Amino acid sequence: MILRAGKGVVFLITLFFYFHFFSSTMAQVVESDERALITVEDGVSFSKDSLFLMNFRFRMQNRAGLNTLEGDDFRVNQYEMRVRRLRLRFDGFVGHPRLQYYIQLAFSRADLDLENALIAQPVRDAIVYYIVNDNLYFGFGQSKLPGNRQRVNSSGNLQFADRSTANALFNIDRDFGLFAYKTFPFRKGGELQIKGALTTGDGRNASAVDDGLSYTGRLEYLPFGSFRNNGDYSEGDLEFEPKPKLSIGLTLSANEKANRTGGQLGPSLFEPRDMNSFIVDGVFKYMGWAVLGEYLERRSPDPFTSNDLGELRIVQVGWGINTQVSRMLDRKNELAVRYSKVTPDAEILQFQDRVDEVLLGFSRYVNGHRIKFQANVGYKWLEGLSRFDNAGNSWTAMFQVEFGI
Repeated sequence: MILRAGKGVVFLITLFFYFHFFSSTMAQVVESDERALITVEDGVSFSKDSLFLMNFRFRMQNRAGLNTLEGDDFRVNQYEMRVRRLRLRFDGFVGHPRLQYYIQLAFSRADLDLENALIAQPVRDAIVYYIVNDNLYFGFGQSKLPGNRQRVNSSGNLQFADRSTANALFNIDRDFGLFAYKTFPFRKGGELQIKGALTTGDGRNASAVDDGLSYTGRLEYLPFGSFRNNGDYSEGDLEFEPKPKLSIGLTLSANEKANRTGGQLGPSLFEPRDMNSFIVDGVFKYMGWAVLGEYLERRSPDPFTSNDLGELRIVQVGWGINTQVSRMLDRKNELAVRYSKVTPDAEILQFQDRVDEVLLGFSRYVNGHRIKFQANVGYKWLEGLSRFDNAGNSWTAMFQVEFGI
């Protein structure tokens, strides 16, 4: 079921021609995905007639948190106090409104991938888009792959301080290559979105050159039409959807001769490996209620690599789930609960723990997701043993301020 290399090439070529054939016949709708959406009110704008537009935004996440020693020992094992993210974003168009760009730079230590790269990596997004119409556009550059919904969500649009443990292990993140996005609106109000990417498979700012590529395809079905303010890619129902809204997504990705333990993420492998990802997710919103669910899976025919010294590095194979339920108490305050689980394949269990986590979160929205205060409390347990006295279990608490324009 997972896309293989030859099938991936045929799929993407067919998809691009299919997009082109239908682009002139479909009605226009507003997209609800990760494209850089251009609005003059979004941040600080500079423009010159119809020849140039640049929107500038910044945001930062300042946080303080802790983890306990054990589930039954509340002494502090670790504090976390830092600027988690500091981002600058530029988007707009040059020459013609159809020719758009999106640039995002990161400056905090946690954002620079220092553990896995020889030098700091400040470039997170650098992509040029050609907008055929509101239903069809193409991109070339570095951007988020059309993977699981929580990863594609901006880190500034989350209900909790961090994404889930399942996302951390199994998401397919960013990559460099060709991207295509197409929406098919239905007469009765629903729509189907098709997204594809042909990329290097080595992640952002990769320096490796090899003969392997990554093929990613995604379908999203919105039976009740688009969400208000692109709410299918923003956590929580801040818009108080007056009618039920639902989006269901399916992603298949084949990464050939990948060089990192998570494909586009993680330490370098000692030898390239093929790996496949399968993702199903969905989001439902209605009158302040929001439900998010995700299933992520990664497979590899041979996950083990070694060097001449006998050191091992393995592909992170297995599966994970993430579920979140939230309720807006009023227009400014929200309660949310999350359950996330990571289950490694049996063959790598001695190298990777099974992890379950429950989080309770409260958010105070001052200016939507742009300015907000968040507090999370959670409990993590290993190997399915939830008793407080089980070794390795722990509590976590986090306070975070999001501030930006």
